[in-house]
Amino acid sequence: MSTYPRPGDRIAVVSQSGPTVTLFDAVTHEAGAVLTVPAEPHELCFDAEHRLLYCTSAYVRGYYGAHDGHNHQVTVIDPDDGEIVEVLDLSPEHGPHGLALDPARRLLYVSVEAGPAGPGGVVVVDTTTRRVLRRIDTLAPGPHWFAIDPDGLRGYAANKEAPFVTVVDLATGELLDKIAVAGSEGIAVSPDGATVAVAVRDAEPGVALIDTRSGTVVRTLPAAHAVIPVHWTATGLLLAGEQHRPDGRLSVWKGTSPEALELVGTAEVGTMPLTLTSSPDGDRAYVSAVVGSTVTVVDLADPAKPTVVDTLAVPRAGEPGAHGLAYIPAG
Repeated sequence: MSTYPRPGDRIAVVSQSGPTVTLFDAVTHEAGAVLTVPAEPHELCFDAEHRLLYCTSAYVRGYYGAHDGHNHQVTVIDPDDGEIVEVLDLSPEHGPHGLALDPARRLLYVSVEAGPAGPGGVVVVDTTTRRVLRRIDTLAPGPHWFAIDPDGLRGYAANKEAPFVTVVDLATGELLDKIAVAGSEGIAVSPDGATVAVAVRDAEPGVALIDTRSGTVVRTLPAAHAVIPVHWTATGLLLAGEQHRPDGRLSVWKGTSPEALELVGTAEVGTMPLTLTSSPDGDRAYVSAVVGSTVTVVDLADPAKPTVVDTLAVPRAGEPGAHGLAYIPAG
């Protein structure tokens, strides 16, 4: 029997053109507080210790490579009270997008684009003081997504058009490796830290699997259509969002190693899936679709039969809709 969702749990969802963050009840799927945040919000990350939700605002209007100017803010939200606590100004850094949390060290990593402050990189924020400590260069113009290993020792940047994934030492800021990947989108580290999954922007779409010990791509999972988001659940399922039209598709892969991973199930989701997350027990997936502006809730109790439970409509003011997601367990 699934442990989640529980009464009091919520799903936070960004509307990119809202520009808003909506807190949905994870059980009833009813919309609660709707908070207006700086344009244009992208990703979310929940800090369970401090019970704060972080939201990046990357651009004034538009998308990566097609926008009317960079934004430079991270909004701090109290999801329990449904209020904005603070708006962090990262200037001269700009284009904040990806978020990764190291709860043990109380550090938040925020990916930023190349600009006045230096090459593309990540800004390191102390989650106790909510102040910037330093930056780490990733040496690519657009490190759009960023992931860290479970030990909080290494970080991995997906670099859009750059032909590599950047690996950095999170303690020293040292560049450790550039792993050849022909442009990359979503990126995620497996729960055991052994494998990095990264969506490949290539003529042949798929998900590259990187062995973290050797720093090499050991396998590429094929996909029928372009993949943007990837996500590992707590149970070790690998989820990928394919840009199938008119509906997107969630692919579910299962296996104990890169070599053993098999496609076991699929489910139709909204148009152009952009972000993936899951419940803490891994039994429910949440897929945001930016063109359809929906969040598809998928039951993964039987990975071979992923079942759509509900589809949440996310209000928007312009073209881009639902984007960043975060599951917020009850306090």
